[in-house]
Amino acid sequence: MPVPVPQQRSVPAAETSHGDLTLLVIEDDPAGTTITVPELSAAAGTRVRIRTARNLTEAARLLTDDVDCILLDLALPLTGGGTGPSTPTADAGTSGTGTGTADSGSLAEPVSERAGELAALTHVLGIAPQHAVLALTAQDDTELAAEAVRVGAQDYLFRGELDARVLSRAIRYAVERKRADIAQHQLTESRLRAQENARLERGLLPTPLLDGSGLSFAARYRPGRSRALLGGDFYDVVRTPDGTVHAMIGDVCGHGPDEAALGVELRIAWRALTLAGLCGDELLSTLQQVLEHERQSEEIFATLCTVDIAPDGRRAGLCLAGHPAPLLARHGMPARLLPYQDGGPALGLLPRARWPRRQVELGGAWSLMMYTDGLIEGRVGTGGSERLGQDGMVAMVNSRLEQGLAGEELLEAAVAEVRELNGGELTDDVAVLLLGRDPERIRRWGGSAPRSHPASSVAGRPLGVQRPPL
Repeated sequence: MPVPVPQQRSVPAAETSHGDLTLLVIEDDPAGTTITVPELSAAAGTRVRIRTARNLTEAARLLTDDVDCILLDLALPLTGGGTGPSTPTADAGTSGTGTGTADSGSLAEPVSERAGELAALTHVLGIAPQHAVLALTAQDDTELAAEAVRVGAQDYLFRGELDARVLSRAIRYAVERKRADIAQHQLTESRLRAQENARLERGLLPTPLLDGSGLSFAARYRPGRSRALLGGDFYDVVRTPDGTVHAMIGDVCGHGPDEAALGVELRIAWRALTLAGLCGDELLSTLQQVLEHERQSEEIFATLCTVDIAPDGRRAGLCLAGHPAPLLARHGMPARLLPYQDGGPALGLLPRARWPRRQVELGGAWSLMMYTDGLIEGRVGTGGSERLGQDGMVAMVNSRLEQGLAGEELLEAAVAEVRELNGGELTDDVAVLLLGRDPERIRRWGGSAPRSHPASSVAGRPLGVQRPPL
């Protein structure tokens, strides 16, 4: 029986408007149609462009991106489609579809006994994964119609019930359902990709090695990129066999994933070189070589601050490579910035740069705060015309120290106040770590602190002590 579909009418692309639909009819005998284009357009409430194809080969030529829906006669023989008669497998029904509905998600099941009757449909689904498909069949073959939907068609129609209004409604329904399927599939893929990225990023986070040092440790980290766990800021802390505690914090210029990856590379390289016995100028020179080989362009550079604390915890060596100086707070004294006049340039700026190591006296009880410039570049004041700056940060920390805050509470309060002064979230990455020495605490633990625990991080909110993110 000829399929009663609208006659083909050529509509120039310039005449189409938003909301127009294009229907591709695949049937081997479109003659004798009973529905005209005006009837279909009136029933749909919008203009419908019609294309007809007598076989699958012709359909492939007419199947362009502007086609919204395909009306396929299930009785169409699988000839002229380039594959010849064959029994499709489960893969044939899923090839390239990518957006099957819940009903069509079981295509990995054994091939249906009626798969031969759905050969044309599985072929169309394979060549038109982004298009809505309507299956047309005889009225007495409900089982085949339902099987067509299970395989991947958006809906089915019976020849005996086909008229302009039914066809118009079916086209609009199929198009909207296909769009919803695609959106749901993309959302699912996005969620899975985000979960995979989060697992990958967490796998790149460091575990501070401080066992036996007697030092306390706290950290806060906030990447500037939305929904990211890693940024261009990075830090690490390790204790070498001689008892020296080495701490580092750095910042790769930029905020994208490439900068985050480079930051991870530099952090891992720093840990490896430190455990190998390098420090000071020799270590920074080697890190600069790593940066020069791994960066995407010669304009990329990184600032760095390294501190190596002597085994007795009373003195340290400081190296600055274009990075802000740490903040030192001794017991009963206000916090102050460590000297920064002898610092060297950022890594990657000068090929034969040098970074002198400066000796610093820490004292018996102290707290040392290392940070990236994201903490001090937030806006303050009316209209946000001024930066917080290092002086503002020092005053802020001292006010918190006067309130008796220390460790985790101190960092949490400091980062929260910086965001509040900025009037919202900071756009730059922020990394802050706090090392402290308390002789009384050390004595309580018999000369050493309890076992250090890795710190944890959750992007977008303050971090706890259970595993710092970089």
